[in-house]
Amino acid sequence: MKNLFLLLIICPLVTFSQVSPVLESYIQEGLKHNLALQQESLEIEKANENIKLAKANFSPKITFAPTYTLAAGGRRLAFPVGDLLNPVYSTLNKLTNSSNFPQVENVNELLAPNNFHDTKFTFQYPIYNTDIRYNLLIQRDLLSAQEARKRIIENEVRYNITIAYLQYLQTLEAQKIFTASRTVLTDFVKLNEKLVSNNVATKDVIYSAEYEVSKLDQQVAAMDKNRNTAKAYLNFLMNRDFNTEIIVDTLGLGTNFLVNVASLREQSVQNRQEISQLKANIQASQTAIKLQEMNSLRPQVFVGGSTGFQGMGYTFKNQAYIIGQVGLTWDVFHGYEKKSKIQQAKIQKNLLETKLEEVQKQIQLQVSQAYFELEAAQKTLPTAQDGTTKAEKYFKVVDSRYRNGQAILVEYLRAQNEVITAQLQESLAKYDILLKKAMLDKVAAIR
Repeated sequence: MKNLFLLLIICPLVTFSQVSPVLESYIQEGLKHNLALQQESLEIEKANENIKLAKANFSPKITFAPTYTLAAGGRRLAFPVGDLLNPVYSTLNKLTNSSNFPQVENVNELLAPNNFHDTKFTFQYPIYNTDIRYNLLIQRDLLSAQEARKRIIENEVRYNITIAYLQYLQTLEAQKIFTASRTVLTDFVKLNEKLVSNNVATKDVIYSAEYEVSKLDQQVAAMDKNRNTAKAYLNFLMNRDFNTEIIVDTLGLGTNFLVNVASLREQSVQNRQEISQLKANIQASQTAIKLQEMNSLRPQVFVGGSTGFQGMGYTFKNQAYIIGQVGLTWDVFHGYEKKSKIQQAKIQKNLLETKLEEVQKQIQLQVSQAYFELEAAQKTLPTAQDGTTKAEKYFKVVDSRYRNGQAILVEYLRAQNEVITAQLQESLAKYDILLKKAMLDKVAAIR
């Protein structure tokens, strides 16, 4: 029993203060290297490129577009222009005694031009285009929504790392309890061996004690598996090798938290990025409504043109040309399509506004639930601590009685098991407070 108390003094249960430097360093490492966050960063980069693409539509578009055509067969254009004009031209030449009116051939040309090229530059510049203007505004709103989504993932990563770290430390504390208990049971086996050698007890007490040691070994093996699993998951969240060792924070985090739930509810609505994401999407929907309304009221105007060379064969001689254009497009009527598009955009905005109201209430409910769970966990700890104290005192009495031949084996083993159970329950109660506080920090977006 003295060995048990000595081990518990040397390896006390870890309790945490408000700030753990090691945990915070792991959180920062996770925020920097987590694969999910890296994906969100790439999504933000893509959103920025969408903005650049939207801005590019304000610039003139210049295109180099050469074409060369070869044709054979197909439809032909046949017109007997020679048969019609040549008799007249011959008569005129005789009357004028000249050759001013030459003979012409009948027209018999392929409709598809053969050996024809059109080498040109075309340009187009939007003078007034509501699609371009409002699309840029929408892309900026979508970027804000994407940035808010990244902050949502950051909050989730922060919570997951905190939980994984606490669970890892919890397995270490449980392992220490089992190790200390195994030492006590090993000494108990030796005590029983002495009792048997002195003919005070029979060998069955040795076998029973050794069986209890083997059960503890099984529990230690299971705890090793849990510890390695927690370590691997924590390293996964930080994008590190799964076997990287975890630093144990011995500074401790306190288990007494004073929380103003009303203030937290208000703070959570301000801090939760789900709200920011929805507001950005609502703004994008509002811009989409404006886009559809402007499309129904105003036309799109542009200037453009082309210049280059066009003709048979690539001679470029007497083939130059230039064309200028001013264009306007305006969908006057298409079966009330514009009205339906405006209504759809308004419905989408109303849906998002309803969702925003729902999410705000859900967040406040989450904060209230997390607070009540933390409050209940804090009330449980003193009872668990008192249970450990009483179990240890009871075991001390039974241990003394057993050594004096006044207690039976079953009573001793039951008392020893109750000590283990009480210590594990106290450890669970302590870490449960920290886990509940981590959940409260998550739903209230406390950093």
